[in-house]
Amino acid sequence: MDERSVRTDEDIEETIHSYADMLYRICITMLKNPHDAEDVVQETFIGYYQNNRSFDSDEHKKAWLITVAVNKCKNLIGFFKRHDHISIDDIQEFAGVCCDDEERGLLEELMKLPPKQRIVIELYYVEEYKIKEIADMLAVKEPAVKMRLQKGRSILKEIYREEYAT
Repeated sequence: MDERSVRTDEDIEETIHSYADMLYRICITMLKNPHDAEDVVQETFIGYYQNNRSFDSDEHKKAWLITVAVNKCKNLIGFFKRHDHISIDDIQEFAGVCCDDEERGLLEELMKLPPKQRIVIELYYVEEYKIKEIADMLAVKEPAVKMRLQKGRSILKEIYREEYAT
């Protein structure tokens, strides 16, 4: 049985302050829609508030928040089949709000990747999670994460080759 704890306003504010930007980056790379990404981040924090489970460490809390956000994003992916996405140019505008120039450039390149590779690359290189941790968060096997990393790197390599060849 999970140990329960009462969330204080201070804990909630600190958690939001510590993890909101990171969760937003993950959600925007998965969803390519800033409004949906904001909604998922907000829903994730509502879930955190409502779920009074205690965490072993800050890393455990962070992993839980990421897992919840990723699962909520996955639930919205089907929604995209029925609605338009924003363009890469529009994402640049939104990325300028949350990112510096280097992060904005990375975000632009990540947006060119398919969703499965995009989230794995984000978690591995940007958030610095290990393959096993990513596999746990995404509910896939480690070889699948490795394959997605390899394919994502290959796609990025080709993107850079094309950009610098011209």
